[in-house]
Amino acid sequence: MSDLIILESPSKIHTVQNTLGSGYKVVACKGHVRDLPKSKLSVDIEHGFQPTYENISGKEKVIDEIRDLAKKSDHVYFATDPDREGEAISWHLATLLGLDMQDKNRVTFNEITRTGVEAGMASPRSIDMNIVNAQQARRILDRIVGYKLSPFLWKKVRRGLSAGRVQSAAVRMIVDRENEIKAFVPVEYWTVEAKLNAPGSRKAFTAKLSTVNGKKAELGTKEETDEVLKLMEGADFTVASVKKGTRQRSPAAPFSTSTLLQDAAQRLGFQSRRTMNVAQELYEGVDIEGLGPTGLITYMRTDSLRISDEAKAAAKSFISNSYGPQYLPNTPRNYRAGGSNVQDAHEAIRPTMPDLIPDKVKGSLTADQYKLYRLIWSRFIASQMADCVLNTVAANIEANGCVFRTSGFSVKFDGFTVLYEEPNDSGDENNSLPPLEAGQRLKVKSVDGLQHFTQPPARYTEATLIKAFKEYGIARPSTYASTITTIISRSYVEREGRQLKPTPLGEVTTALMKDHFEEIVDLGFTAEMENDLDKIELGEKNWVDVLSGFYSGFDNTLKKAESDMEGKRVKIPDEPTDVICEQCGRPMVIKIGKYGKFLACTGFPECKNTRKIVQETPGRCPVCGKKILQKKTQKAKKYFGCEDNPKCRFMTWDVPTAENCPQCGSTLFLKGGAHGKLVCHKEGCQYERDAK
Repeated sequence: MSDLIILESPSKIHTVQNTLGSGYKVVACKGHVRDLPKSKLSVDIEHGFQPTYENISGKEKVIDEIRDLAKKSDHVYFATDPDREGEAISWHLATLLGLDMQDKNRVTFNEITRTGVEAGMASPRSIDMNIVNAQQARRILDRIVGYKLSPFLWKKVRRGLSAGRVQSAAVRMIVDRENEIKAFVPVEYWTVEAKLNAPGSRKAFTAKLSTVNGKKAELGTKEETDEVLKLMEGADFTVASVKKGTRQRSPAAPFSTSTLLQDAAQRLGFQSRRTMNVAQELYEGVDIEGLGPTGLITYMRTDSLRISDEAKAAAKSFISNSYGPQYLPNTPRNYRAGGSNVQDAHEAIRPTMPDLIPDKVKGSLTADQYKLYRLIWSRFIASQMADCVLNTVAANIEANGCVFRTSGFSVKFDGFTVLYEEPNDSGDENNSLPPLEAGQRLKVKSVDGLQHFTQPPARYTEATLIKAFKEYGIARPSTYASTITTIISRSYVEREGRQLKPTPLGEVTTALMKDHFEEIVDLGFTAEMENDLDKIELGEKNWVDVLSGFYSGFDNTLKKAESDMEGKRVKIPDEPTDVICEQCGRPMVIKIGKYGKFLACTGFPECKNTRKIVQETPGRCPVCGKKILQKKTQKAKKYFGCEDNPKCRFMTWDVPTAENCPQCGSTLFLKGGAHGKLVCHKEGCQYERDAK
């Protein structure tokens, strides 16, 4: 007989089994085994919102295997992921197995390493029903909103639409930003810059106009700027004052989920789902040469910035040995996360073994795994290093009643920046200045007036949207990526490069929701609901009371909306194109259907011609030499295929480029993003090289 350990993912089995040995049998349930059936609401609203769960179709074999093993085992432990979903999965499994909920059979692994597994097994506890009820409340809330509101959208906008509590708020954010951009009126303004040389220095530096006759320089027109430029004709430029000093810059905290998603998007070009998938692989374990299956990072769905004492000690030892004791801070660094402490049960995202440098494991990792591990490792080690120290200099330069200012810095001690530096995190212009002293006369190379216009707010990218999720308090680490994926796959939002832009469907649906379901798309209300879920998890609120408070208002709002919209339907505006219908000669427009956008003739219903939207790409098919088209799966994932499909079956996720292979002349494809590799897909040719 042995004890049974039930995990979520099969990829963890080998590591956990090797750690615990022959006295344990380790299996995986492969995610949820029970859920609310899709065919009906499955929530008894009138009797305390009691859910009706059913075994998930296709999980029969897994459930039967676990039942059989449980009968033969001395004890069952649930080692599902350490979050709400994991807690709920453990509860569902315990219910199916008829186990005592008070039994201490719940264990959690913050890292899938020998240390992490042994620590988890040493501290079993009962299944936490507060955490389970927080998950149930979220699931029931989302089911009620989707099940009740989606049919309303079908009747008033288009069949097949879906509404969601968090997704609708996310779409609103993107639509509101687009409306701000459309309404933005640029304002003209001017600046004056002088290019100057110090005595004995050949390299010019730049100084910007700060004040004119003691008043702040605010130039709105060319005429105002020309008046200043006239003052500068023949004027002497003299250094009035020089201020020198030092400034320290501290490293950023180790990653939480939101900052990891942001940094991976900015540095690696990873979309949020890609980042989370790769992070999951690194957490669950990778077969490392010389080590075997090893979890390389701690749990990746967290708001926490805490670091264990053991990890701090390991990082300190590594930094001292690798860089020298001068790269250690005077006191160990501690970081605190703001806001709710519910997600602070875990540590920050960090390497499980700080001394396992990325280059040691590179040969055992995929390109994506290596890039993300290197990012996580570098950020963590840097977070435990000494400050960067900068020598700063700032100078005021006078010229005929005007004051120009310039500043610059040089690195006195690189500190943590020897390893990791956030993009543009300093706010300094690296303006290398020559030695300057008060009273020096400077040689004028040029004085120019520069025209500018104020810029509208930028569209959200995945990185900035996730940052906004965090700031507004909507969504949680476990839902960031899935929320963005959902609103794109359902055609409410589309990508334009890295930017997120609302579709006409998203704009129309959001306008309807704002008119009739303001609370559902209100960011403050959504954030408060997330806080209520956190309070359920902490045992501070009753989950049924939270659901009751939400439903009473929601039900009344839905009834009023149905009454106000009786007999009305909202039209989704078509997007005009310059494409001409080959059947009748009329222009075609872009419409949005169940599977995304398509071209349709404006002569409908007389002409019913439709076409898929295809986008040509650079290069040629490596199989037959014809054009390559950009296409999308039903879930809106982009891929590339030959225009002669289905005759030619070539397809790839890699991006075609205009560059040809130096060995065979075929098109090269970009694999793994901007920092990945250029590869040749011609049969028999194995050419590849780094993209940068």
